[in-house]
Order: sequence, then C-alpha cells, then structure tokens
Amino acid sequence: MEKHVSTAAALTDAELTLIDRYWRAANYLSVGQIYLLANPLLREPLKPEHIKPRLLGHWGTTPGLNFIYAHLNRLIRAHDLNIIYMCGPGHGGPGMVANTYLEGTYSEIYPDISEDTEGMRRLFRQFSFPGGIPSHAAPETPGSIHEGGELGYALVHAFGAAFDNPDLIVACVVGDGEAETGPLAASWHSNKFLNPARDGAVLPILHLNGYKIANPTILGRAGDDDLRRLFEGYGYEPFFVDGHEPSDMHQQMASTFDQIFDRIRDIQVQARSGAAKGCPRWPMIVLRSPKGWTGPKEVDGKKVEGFWRAHQVPVSNCRENESHRKILEDWMRSYDPEDLFDADGRLKTDLRALAPVGNRRMGANPHANGGLLRRELNVPDIGEYAVDVVKRGSVVAQSTEILGHYLRDTMKLNAEAANFRVFGPDETESNRLGSVFEVTNRVWMEDIEPFDVHLSRDGRVMEVLSEHLCQGWLEGYLLTGRHGLFSCYEAFIHIIDSMFNQHAKWLKVTRELEWRKPISSLNYLLTSHVWRQDHNGFSHQDPGFVDLVANKKADIVRIYLPPDANTLLWVGDHCLRTYDRINVIVAGKQPEPQWLSMDEAVKHCEAGIGIWHWASNEDDTISPDLVMACAGDVPTMETLAAVDLLRKAIPELKIRTVNVVDLLALQSRDQHPHGLSEEAFDAIFTTDKPVIFAYHGYPYLIHRLTYKRTNHENIHVRGFVEEGTTTTPFDMTVLNELDRFHLAIEAIERVPGLKEKAKDALAAFRGKLAEHYDYVREYGEDMPEVRDWTWPTA
Repeated sequence: MEKHVSTAAALTDAELTLIDRYWRAANYLSVGQIYLLANPLLREPLKPEHIKPRLLGHWGTTPGLNFIYAHLNRLIRAHDLNIIYMCGPGHGGPGMVANTYLEGTYSEIYPDISEDTEGMRRLFRQFSFPGGIPSHAAPETPGSIHEGGELGYALVHAFGAAFDNPDLIVACVVGDGEAETGPLAASWHSNKFLNPARDGAVLPILHLNGYKIANPTILGRAGDDDLRRLFEGYGYEPFFVDGHEPSDMHQQMASTFDQIFDRIRDIQVQARSGAAKGCPRWPMIVLRSPKGWTGPKEVDGKKVEGFWRAHQVPVSNCRENESHRKILEDWMRSYDPEDLFDADGRLKTDLRALAPVGNRRMGANPHANGGLLRRELNVPDIGEYAVDVVKRGSVVAQSTEILGHYLRDTMKLNAEAANFRVFGPDETESNRLGSVFEVTNRVWMEDIEPFDVHLSRDGRVMEVLSEHLCQGWLEGYLLTGRHGLFSCYEAFIHIIDSMFNQHAKWLKVTRELEWRKPISSLNYLLTSHVWRQDHNGFSHQDPGFVDLVANKKADIVRIYLPPDANTLLWVGDHCLRTYDRINVIVAGKQPEPQWLSMDEAVKHCEAGIGIWHWASNEDDTISPDLVMACAGDVPTMETLAAVDLLRKAIPELKIRTVNVVDLLALQSRDQHPHGLSEEAFDAIFTTDKPVIFAYHGYPYLIHRLTYKRTNHENIHVRGFVEEGTTTTPFDMTVLNELDRFHLAIEAIERVPGLKEKAKDALAAFRGKLAEHYDYVREYGEDMPEVRDWTWPTA
C-alpha cells in the first residue's frame, strides 16, 4: 500500500552539513547534561571527578527530539513561521534545554548560564542536580507549556494551544510509549474540533524508536500499512520518515516538512476563503529512528542503541569504571565539539545562523509563556442576573442556570477577542448552562445533520465525552493566554485527578519564576453533585475531588461551596477574574431555595464565612448554646430545616447559624491566605460550645482543616459517608445522616444537659425518620412536609 515517504533532496550538501552539525551540537549538550560536572568541552582527558556522582536523565528519546527541533528551526526561518514545540516524551528535558541554549533563549532568561565555556559547565552541572533543574521539560525550561513527567497529554495540550490562534502551528512530538496511554489515544480525535478558518494548526509527530523503559512499544512494532490505516482512520494524512543514516534522514525530514507546510497552508487558505467544507485531513508525521540514536551501540557486550537499554543512562559507571569512562569520552568526542564550538565555548557563527531570531525562536515564542499574551476577560455586572429574594427560602431557582445566563453574556462580550471557551463532557445543557447556546454553539467539524441541535464549525463550546480531553484542551488554552471554564459532573472529575495534580505543580513552580507571567486560573464548576444524583445512584455519588484539591499548596487552590444562585454568581465572577489559581466551585443544578439577596451574597462571599443572623436566635450579650454550621447547598438547606425544627421544639435553645462559602477559610491564616485568624474563628465558632457541621463532602476534611482550632474537640461533622443508591433527594441525606432530623438529634445530644430535657423532641425526630423510611419506600417520593418545607416567616 502507498505511503508518503520523501526521497527528494530538499537540502544542498552545504545545508545538510550545517543542519547535521547543529544536530550534533544539541546531542553533545544533551549528553553533557546527563554526565558532566566539569571539563565541558573535553579540553583534557575525561577524569572521574569530571563526572556526576549520580547519573540521572534520559538519553533514548533525546536525539530524535533534537533532530526534530533542528528541522523545525529550518522551517521557521524559511517561512517566518510561528511555531511552538510540544515535547511529549516523558524525559526529553536534555534536548529541550540544549536547543534553547543553542538558540540563545536560555542564556537570556538565565544570564548565569552564559554562552561560553563556563556557562556550558553550569548548564551541565545544574541538570538533575540538587539545587538545579529537573530532568524533563519543566516550567523552568523556556518554550515549554507541557511537562513531560506524566504521559498522555501532549497532543491534547497542543490542540488547546491552537484553538483561536490562527497563526500558530503547534509541533507536537508524541513518544511511542506515550502513545499507549488512553488519553493520548483519545486525543487524536481533537482534529474534529479544530477549525482551520479561525484556529491554528497542530502537527503531530509520532516518534517511534521502538522501546519504552524495558519493553517494545505497541506502535513501534506495528507495520507501516497498519499505521497508515490507523491514522487515516483518525482523519490524518500520515507522512513517514524512516531510517538511521543521518544524511538520508535529514533529506527525508527536510522534504517532508516542506510538503507538510504546503498542506497546512492549503488547508487554511481554503478554509479562510470559504471554499472548504467538512473536516480537513491534517498532515502528521510518523518518524522512525533508533532509540539512543548516535549513542553507544553496545556496553559490556550488550545492545544499547536501538534497544531499551538506551532509554535512560546508557553507560552507567563512568566514575569508577575506566572502560565505561572511555565509552563516554569516545561517544562525546564523536560529535566533534571543536567543529561545533569556538575557543570560548560559543556555538560557531555559521551554526548560530541556523536558529530563528527574536520571538520566532521556539524557546522565546510568547505562546509558550501565555501570560505575555493574556488580556483581562470582559465580564458583565453580576447584579444584572440577581435573584430577587423577597422571602428567604420561598424563591426556588436553579443556581447553575442563573450562572449560565452570566456565562452567555461573558461569551458575547468576548466574541471579538475570541479568548473564552466553555469546556465539558457532553453536559453543558444537562448542567443548566444552556443559555450559552443563545450566542454560540458546540464546535463540530464533522458532518452536521439537519436535525442536529447547536452544532456548528464556529461554535465556542467544547464538548467531548472525555474529561481528559476537556481538561487538556483547557490547560493548553489557558497556558497560551486565554480564559475558560470546565463544567463536569462532580463524581467524574476524579478522572483527571492526576492532570489536576500536574497543573497545580506547574503553577506552583511558575509562580517562583519571574519570567513566567501569570495565566488565567483553571476554573472547575462541579455540579450534578453527590446529593442530587438520586436518579443515577451510587456510581455517580462521590464528592471527594475537593479532598485532593485541599492537598495542594495553599496559595494555588481555592474551594467554593456557594449555597444559592446569588452567591454562585459572585463566586463564578470572582474566579474568572483570577490568575495563577485553580478554583473549584461545587454547586447544584436542581431547583433549590434561595437565601441571600445580592448585596448580602457579595458581603458573605467576600468574607468567605459568616454568621447568618437572620437564621440565629442567640442573645447578643451572651454566647449561644449551639453553633449549627454548614457548607454546600444541600447541607445548608438541611441545616436551616434542622434549626427550624429545634427552635420550634426547644424555643429556649440559643442557636447560632454559620455558613461557609470559601472552604479553605476554615484553615488558619498561616496555612492559607484566606484563612481566618484565631480570634475571628473563635468569634464565629466559640471556644467551648458544640458545633454541628453539615458538610457537602467527606467529614474528615473539615476536621483536617480545623484540627488546630481552639474548639476543634467540639466540632462534630456530618457529611457523605459512602452511602448511596438510586433514591429520593431527601433519602440520600438520610442514608448519610446529613438530614435535618439527624442534625437536630445530634444537636440535642451534644448540648450539655439538653438530652434529658428534650426527650419528647428526640422521640419526635426519631419518629419522623421512621415515618420517612416507610413513606419513601411506599410512595417513591419524599414526605410532603419535607418537599414543601420553607424557612418560616419572621
């Protein structure tokens, strides 16, 4: 079967010699980073003290990455292209550092790593060394927006970067180990969402060197015909570059890049002129090169080049073993450093001319430092969407639907700037954000049937049934300077736990790098939450994502639990205005009572936590008998209903009602920037009174956040305790003992001396639980007094 393999000579002999020398320079610097402490240019024979005591790094993928980088430089210079490099292979850091050093970007950002012999020594020493830099393409690496420490997300990040970037080409190298992951396999479908009329281009380069850490790779062993059929099935036009002899490979790669640039340009010209229809067949490259290319072919009689032994450190005992040291020295000298660097250790002038200049250098491209391009989002006034709370609890609204109106107008206000998108796994309408479809549609590049709804090539809502893709697209979009929101069912956001981890780590590190400018926050809206998944059942009931979030550095994460629509509006608006944060908003989509006016909501949210005096009956001159606290919309409703029960049954009981919107305000101020001072916490929760805390998620998190507080031993938390099924909304709270009756019972049992005095109330509340049990199983719905409960008029 026919496959694209270029045999044309795209390079003159002189051009071939120059690009090969440049590649050798990158390879030399990459090896030096893994091995050397001193003697960077081998101006004297290699000695044990020149070599690092601990050899850490990965060689196997690096020469191929360097090869691609050199040829992309040529393409950029030839056509003045705007290209960034997405390094998917997990530990290709030596190559990325080497190339940004060769092009001059690295030394501009880190002047102590100068372009001379001493700078090269420092470049080598810092790599995978205490106080230095990591072994992968980390935030410290210029030109990187993708950290290779976790595999599977390079391609989805690349597409996220290309959306709404019409002049950008994202060259994305996918390692053949990475290609085995589920997220990467799904990422190939991103081409169905890329509109060449308004978006940039992604050039996937599948780098097949045959092996991962200790085994062959699946695609590395696949035949060319199978690979061609696979990627044509995905909707790509595959081009093959295959071999090991450098001069032949350089000619193949140069010719292939020339053809691919023409293909990309033709696709975009056709689309932007209005002549194109349907989903274009974008080009991609299958590059086969030996693992550990140009490195030692054997060590101790065992195969290295072209085998998994080249993956990490091919020659491992160079300090103690003289023969290993000789292999290393011969290997490094094979690149002929005297032909590459001058007497001062600078890259020779003819080679320096091969790199692009200014912001066209891939290490200096502003899209790889998205804060340079970020512009503030234009947002409407939340007051325009306020719910008029005439009587507390009597107005019922779907809070996320109200937020949807705000997002619709945010989309409208930023239509010209094209810098805001909404992402979600096929749930925008389900999550009650459907108002956005009044001004835009879901983007869809494949065929559209006449009966389809809200699909268009120009849509700005990104929906695909893969949380991995939604997260990765959004990350790529944010990292290149734009804004977005990811809405998801609460239980299934766990699918991207590790992606969240990596993004949080990225933000933590970039905030310590002055040259990395702030990017827009990653905003999650978690809805269809644990307490209102009564129709789907136990499989959809899990509030634990916030526990993971709370593990991260305090200055990076925020967790918000707005109890109604007006507080959700404030929180949503606030989060979209922030930067360098991860904001998690948990809010229900079902009809629910509304508690606060907009003015009250603003004050409450700005404080993050506060006493609801209107729901309290304490005497201002003395402390209350009991604090009833809540965080989350359903816990808030159940807490208020419990307060109502207690006030009617035991009028003399003095109750303080506290609501928490900003969950991390419960921490002390030295733990979190939003944390309450000890004095403020004690003023709200008292120092010695029982606190019954109804919480949206797993109870232990509240204890974790408050364990150092004065009154912690009196804080009694009720939340989700892993009980669930397909049942009624109220029965879900009963199963987990978060309902109003259990809350009221616990309050009576915790207030000293009250249990004996309130025997009748206890009996009544327990009777109601029994009545509920029978009623719900007979009628299949909650008791009228539960369904119809409202906060009493004062």
